[in-house]
Amino acid sequence: MVKSVAARVSATPQALTVEWSQGGVSEFASLWLRDNVREDRDAASGQRLLDIVDLPAAPRIRTARADAERVHIEWEGEARSTAFELGWLAAQAAGPAAQRPELERRLWPEGARLDPRRDFAWAGLAPVRADPGARLQWLTRLAQDGIAFLEKVPCEASAILGAVALIGRVAETNYGLTFDVRSVPQPENLAYSDLGLGLHTDNPYREPVPGFQALHALVTSAEGGDSLFADGFALAAQLRASAPDAFRLLTTTAVPFHYASADAELYAARPLIQLSCEGEVTAVHYNNRSIRVASSAAPEFYAAYRRFAALLREPRLQLRLKLADGDLVVFDNQRVLHGRTAFTSARFPRHLVGCYLTRDSVFSATGLLRRSLGAAS
Repeated sequence: MVKSVAARVSATPQALTVEWSQGGVSEFASLWLRDNVREDRDAASGQRLLDIVDLPAAPRIRTARADAERVHIEWEGEARSTAFELGWLAAQAAGPAAQRPELERRLWPEGARLDPRRDFAWAGLAPVRADPGARLQWLTRLAQDGIAFLEKVPCEASAILGAVALIGRVAETNYGLTFDVRSVPQPENLAYSDLGLGLHTDNPYREPVPGFQALHALVTSAEGGDSLFADGFALAAQLRASAPDAFRLLTTTAVPFHYASADAELYAARPLIQLSCEGEVTAVHYNNRSIRVASSAAPEFYAAYRRFAALLREPRLQLRLKLADGDLVVFDNQRVLHGRTAFTSARFPRHLVGCYLTRDSVFSATGLLRRSLGAAS
């Protein structure tokens, strides 16, 4: 919790004003304060015991005073007074990112200039497993950057499940808990061929779209098979700045995605770029192999679609590296696009094992670890 000391508090019937000793002023509406009275929450779970309709429609503050740690409020028409910890009020005023640093995005628009070991979280599996502080730092960077790396993961097919247990929960699909990325004679997915793959996100035809993806290199190709990554949020920001009309079309047009195999028939429609209520980019969905543009699509949409696709081909925007045997990369599948260069499996076999992680479990693991380390300290 944020530690803060109030220099002075004042109140009107409708709001409490806090002047902080380190500078700054925060205002808290009386209705919001009344909705957050601690006594109206379950002591064990913190969940509300009252619904909004059980509260006064327009609660009024009668008096407010502060001591060293709390603000004490008396309400008009109510016998009890309530107290709010100053540190808690400061944390609410600072916003979610102050309490959860993993929510703070760090965009990386020009991936070609970056060094994966220097500019992203890159650590050995053993230290991350042994040291909770190192694991929290790694997880926080994963959430902020959308990508992070582990090395010295045993080159065994099942090792990925032990490694990602430190990160989140595996989501099972029609491929199973894990899937092998290697060439097969008649691939039902082009990922299982020698072909190069352009930048894309996985499985936009699923509900929900996989949150995070992990890829563990068991055998890497001596020639070709380089991994490619790009920050989809940074690309979307570039499109928004350079071509706002194209950006608008890609955020407001639902695009069908389809995948069919012997054991799956998957379909979903969603924009290539998704926005929050505040207009911030929250997801990028791009997979040229499975997109099925509707026959009614306007030429303007195709122009916007083409413009975004051209961005994905710019080498300066791509982080390119060759994974070594035992390296494992984890990335946000709704933000970071990935691909690879072509290779020749007959000469140089290439074998990766992958899995998907639920999005909420990765952020939950980060928050739980931060909470436990905070309590311990």
